[in-house]
Amino acid sequence: MKSAVKKFKGLSDKAIAWIFIAPTLILLLAINIYPLIYAIRMSFTNFYANKIGREVKFVGLKNYKKILGKEEIWEKMQITAHFVCWTLVLQALIGLGLALLLNKKFKGNELLTTLIVLPMMLSPAVVGVFWTYLYNPQVGLFNYVVNFFYDFGIFDMIGSSTLAPWSIVIVDTWMWTPFTMLICLAGLRSIPNYLYEAAEVDRASKWQQFIHITLPSVLPFLLLALLFRGIENFKMFDLVAELTSGGPGSATELASINLKREAFEKWKTGYSSAFAVILFVTIFGFGNVYVKVMNKIKER
Repeated sequence: MKSAVKKFKGLSDKAIAWIFIAPTLILLLAINIYPLIYAIRMSFTNFYANKIGREVKFVGLKNYKKILGKEEIWEKMQITAHFVCWTLVLQALIGLGLALLLNKKFKGNELLTTLIVLPMMLSPAVVGVFWTYLYNPQVGLFNYVVNFFYDFGIFDMIGSSTLAPWSIVIVDTWMWTPFTMLICLAGLRSIPNYLYEAAEVDRASKWQQFIHITLPSVLPFLLLALLFRGIENFKMFDLVAELTSGGPGSATELASINLKREAFEKWKTGYSSAFAVILFVTIFGFGNVYVKVMNKIKER
């Protein structure tokens, strides 16, 4: 034991840090990097997972050309973009609004915060099943609530190709707006009170305080929340799979749902690996641009 302590004393702080970090790095490489490299390798082949004995041939960029030239794939990407954009807009507006509300001290503040956060704690698959019953056109509560405000009659949110994309937007917004709210709330509570006191001395209105103090201070937190939600929603699968399964037809077939069908129903492993790589590059590219824009906003 003493000899081990002496050996550690002889090492630099950097070497000791690497000793503790190395096991975690090795585990991360094994879990994340190796599958990624394997998927990239498979994307250049015609491998089928259900045809093990079949000769695997190198096909170069054939899979990538086939995917990028397929109109169906661009339709899936458009559906995914619609889902991502609308969920981010709604979660940003509602999340910031709730954060501004809960930042004020009033009776029952803690209880209300807990109730709002509850949906975020549920499993997406459970939420999907739960909302399937809520959307039921015959006995679902959603129909009764909507018709309370205006008599639309019986309509099927999940069964309509027009309404189905909005049904998954509503559910994801309901589930993940609390996440945006919590991050915005942290940003609001980090703003020093003396800024508002100085603004009141200068006779600034509440709106002016919001525009010049609150919004610039909370904006980096909001952008960070949207970055996390954008990445997660781009690869959304379990919630949509349980709620609509990509239907009706292909109205809610996100890129991730299509990828699952190509990989585990048609067993086109090489093709689906190329599709997965394209999705990864897309997310990484947009994420990189978004971070650069976010850093520029912070510097102002």
